[in-house]
Amino acid sequence: MKIIFTVTNDLNYDNRMHRICSSLQQHGYQVALVGRIMNDSKPLRDLPYAQKRLRCFFNKGKLFYAEYNIRLFFYLLFTSSNALCSIDLDTLAPGFLVSKLKGWKLVYDAHEYFTQVPEVIHRPHIQAFWEWLEVLLVPRIKNAYTVNKSIAALFEGKYKTHFDVIYNAPRLDETPLENNFSKRILLYQGALNASRGLEQLINIMPKLDAVLWLIGEGDLSEMLRKKVTEANLEEKVLFKGMISPSELANFTRQATLGINVSENAGLSYYYSLNNKFFDYIHAALPSIINDFPEYKAMNKSLNVGVLTNCDEESMLNAINKLLNDEVLYQNLKQNCVIAANIYCWQKEERKLLEFYARLR
Repeated sequence: MKIIFTVTNDLNYDNRMHRICSSLQQHGYQVALVGRIMNDSKPLRDLPYAQKRLRCFFNKGKLFYAEYNIRLFFYLLFTSSNALCSIDLDTLAPGFLVSKLKGWKLVYDAHEYFTQVPEVIHRPHIQAFWEWLEVLLVPRIKNAYTVNKSIAALFEGKYKTHFDVIYNAPRLDETPLENNFSKRILLYQGALNASRGLEQLINIMPKLDAVLWLIGEGDLSEMLRKKVTEANLEEKVLFKGMISPSELANFTRQATLGINVSENAGLSYYYSLNNKFFDYIHAALPSIINDFPEYKAMNKSLNVGVLTNCDEESMLNAINKLLNDEVLYQNLKQNCVIAANIYCWQKEERKLLEFYARLR
C-alpha cells in the first residue's frame, strides 16, 4: 500500500512525521511525505521514505493557505496512491476532495486542536472559516487519530467520529544518561512563538543561577534576541537555532532542567500534550510543566517534574525548587527513566501499525 502524508512545514524538523513515516516504510508500506519549501529551507535529509516539497509564492497568511491547498490538490490529483493522511485541518480539504475523486482511503491526523490555536482564536473571521471546514469534513472521516486523550474526546463528542490516540514519544534509547545537576542548563525546545512563556522566562533569568538554551525559531525570534541584547543577557540566554531531529536528543541530554510552560491561550494549548514533554522524559530531564489537564494527569502517575503556571513568580519558584533540591531532582530523574519505558515509540508504533492495518 502506498500512503501519502501532507503537512504545511518544510519536512526537515518534524519529528512526529519522521517517526510515523519511517515506521510505516520499514513495515512494508510505500510512504511519501509532502510539504513545502521556503526561502530558508535546507536541503532535504536522506531518509528511507520519499519526500516532496511544493513551492509557493506566498508563505504566510490567508494567501499562503489558499495557494498551498490549491497546489496540493493538483499535486495529489496527478499522483498515484492507495491512501492519504492529511495532517491537521490546514491540509484536509484537498485531501478529502482527492480521496473522494480517486477512491483513496483517507486518514486525518490531528496534531492539535487547530481551530483553537492562538493564531486563529483572535481572528474571528479566520476562525469561523476553519470551524466551518471542520464541521463540514471531520464527521465524514472514518479513519482518524490524534496526540492525546483530551483532544480525542473533544472531537468524538463534537463530531461523533472516533479518534485513536498515538502519543508522540521518542524511540527508547539505551544510551547511558549523564548526571547534569551541576551544569545548571535550562532547556526550552520548540517554536519561539507567542504564549509559550518565553518572555517571562527571559525576564527571570537575571534571578537564576543558570543559563538558558533556546532551541528552535519562530514568530518571536527577532524580538526575543533583541530583548536578550537589551538586557545584557547574551551570556545567560543562548539561541541554538533549528536543530535537526537526529541531533536534537544530544542537546536535550546535556541540559539540567526542561522548560515546558505556556499560557492558557486557547483550548489547543490547554488540552495539549506536546513533543517536548516526552523528549524531556527520554533524556531523563526533570521539567517544569504546564498545570493543564493532560500534563496534570500524566505527572500524577509519572512524577517527572513540577507543575507551574506561566507567570514569572511561579516559574521562578518552580525552577529554583528543582535547582536547589538535589534529592528531589534525582528522584524525578529516576522517574523519567521509568516513564520512558512506559511511553516510547516502540509501543506507539504498534498502535500505529494496527491502525493502518484496519483502514476503511
